[in-house]
Amino acid sequence: MNQGRRVIAIGTLLLACFLNGCSNSNSSTPPPSGGPPPTLSLTPVVSGLSNPVDFQAPDDGSGRFFVVEQAGRIRIYVNGALVATPFLDISSKVNFSGEMGFLGLAFHPQFPQKNLFYVHYDQIVGGSQVQSVIAEYQVSTSDANQANAASERILLTLNQPFGNHKGGQIAFGPDGFLYIGFGDGGSGGDPLGNGQNLQTLLGKVLRIDVDHMDAGLQYAIPSTNPFAGGGGRGEIWASGFRNPFRFSFERGTGRLFCGDVGQDKYEEIDILQSGGNFGWNVMEGMHCYNPASGCNMSGLILPIAEYDHTEGDAVIGGYVYKGSTIPSLTGAYIFSDNGSGTIWKLVEAPPGTWTRTMLLSSNRGISSLGQDVAGEIYFVDYSGSVLKLTAQ
Repeated sequence: MNQGRRVIAIGTLLLACFLNGCSNSNSSTPPPSGGPPPTLSLTPVVSGLSNPVDFQAPDDGSGRFFVVEQAGRIRIYVNGALVATPFLDISSKVNFSGEMGFLGLAFHPQFPQKNLFYVHYDQIVGGSQVQSVIAEYQVSTSDANQANAASERILLTLNQPFGNHKGGQIAFGPDGFLYIGFGDGGSGGDPLGNGQNLQTLLGKVLRIDVDHMDAGLQYAIPSTNPFAGGGGRGEIWASGFRNPFRFSFERGTGRLFCGDVGQDKYEEIDILQSGGNFGWNVMEGMHCYNPASGCNMSGLILPIAEYDHTEGDAVIGGYVYKGSTIPSLTGAYIFSDNGSGTIWKLVEAPPGTWTRTMLLSSNRGISSLGQDVAGEIYFVDYSGSVLKLTAQ
C-alpha cells in the first residue's frame, strides 16, 4: 500500500470495513435548502456479488444493470435477479490483487446498434510487469446476455511501476470519445513525478476515438485534444492526478466531475477541463504538497471541494442527480468515501461556489456509484451488494 496510509484500498481498506461488521443502518435526515427534510436511505437492490467495483446501466431498453466484479467478471442483474452465467469472465487474465483487477466498464455510445463495450483491467506480463489494459469486446450475436470472450481487441496497454493507483474509470463523453482515468502509478507521493510529466499517460485523464485508428495505434487521437499537435502525449486530455478512480459526465451539461484520491491529508472533487492541470504532486487538494509550503500554484486548477482525513480517506466520485424520486436533490452532485462510508451532496449556488452537505453515514465500504437510465443513483458496496438511494 502507500507509504504511511491506506489509499483507495480496493481490497484492503474496503475489506476492513466488511470484516469489522459494518452497520446496515443507512438513514439520516439532512435539511435540504428550500424544502422539508427528506429521510434518505440505501435500499438493497442486488446481493450475492463478489468484490463489486463498478455499476453501469446502458440505455438499451433492457432494464439491465451490469456490475463489475474485481476478480474479472461482469454480472447482469435483470428482472429482480442476477443472471447465473457472467456476461463476461476474463478472470484468467486479470491480476486481482489489492487495488488491481477488473476496474471499469463502458458501453459504446451507440450500443446496442454497435454491439461493443470497453473494459479497464490489470494484468501481469513477462512474469512480473503490472500492465493496465483498455480493451474492446463484442456482445454475442445469439445471446444479448453473453459477451464474446474471444473478441477482445486491445486498444492500449500501460506499464505500471507499482501496485497501487491504477485509476479505473472509463466513460464515453457527450462528444462520443472514450475518457480513461490513470493514476500516478503508485507508491506514495508520486516519487517518479508522473502527475506533472506530460510525456507519460500515468496521472492523467485521456481521451481517445475508438471508432477510428491512427497509424500504429488501435484508436485515433482526436485533433482537438490539447496536445494533439505536440507538447505532450496526444492522448492526454487533463493532467495532475493522483488516483482519479471515479468520474462522470453530468447529463445535459456535459460537465466532467472527478473524485481524485488524496495522499495523507485531503480528498478532492474536480470539474475537469481540456488541458487542465489539477495539481498533483505539487498540490494535494487546495494545499501545497511538494514543497509543503510556498509551492508554485500558477496554472494549476483548484478543486471545487475538498475534505480532510477526519471525514474519510479515499473519495469515491459520483453523479449529478437527475432522477425524479428525490426532487430535493435535483442538480446536486452525490459522492462518497471508501474509508468512512459517508455520502455527501455538493450544490452550486451562486455559480462557482460549492457547498458540501452530509446526506448519510452509511458505514459501508462504498467502491463505486452508478446511475440508471432514469437518473437515480446507486451505491456499490464492496462486500457484495448494490443499493439504491431512496427517500421515505
